[in-house]
Amino acid sequence: MSYKGKFRPKFPEKYKGNPTNIVYRSLWELRFMRHLDSHPGVIQWSSEEIIIPYVSPMDNKIHRYFPDFWVKTAAKGGVINTMIIEIKPHAQCKEPVKQQKITRRYINEVTTYGVNSAKWKAAEQFCLDRKWQFKILTEKDLGLDKR
Repeated sequence: MSYKGKFRPKFPEKYKGNPTNIVYRSLWELRFMRHLDSHPGVIQWSSEEIIIPYVSPMDNKIHRYFPDFWVKTAAKGGVINTMIIEIKPHAQCKEPVKQQKITRRYINEVTTYGVNSAKWKAAEQFCLDRKWQFKILTEKDLGLDKR
């Protein structure tokens, strides 16, 4: 089974961008896309269409972050909410536990967490400036954890 592919929306008019070129990079993203496409409270959405600059802690240079989703919803009373959503494994959302023996795996985990943290901090500020919300969803939020 492929974990990457193209998503074909049932309601392409809800997609902000080119609805014939929606790419998912995980089965979690695919599941979330299906939810966004079919949920009546979602007015508009897009995937990897927004660019947020951030400074990487690895090289102190400016890089570009493409968050997974931009979503506009209508809540009760006509309130419009806009948010940026990132989908990540729960394990990548917490700081790695410091180890006595430094392994290649530990270095990769620290690097991934450091870069992700820089991206998320930039996304939080980007959203704050626009009165949007920033959310990170994990397999637990999507009801996909295997407990």
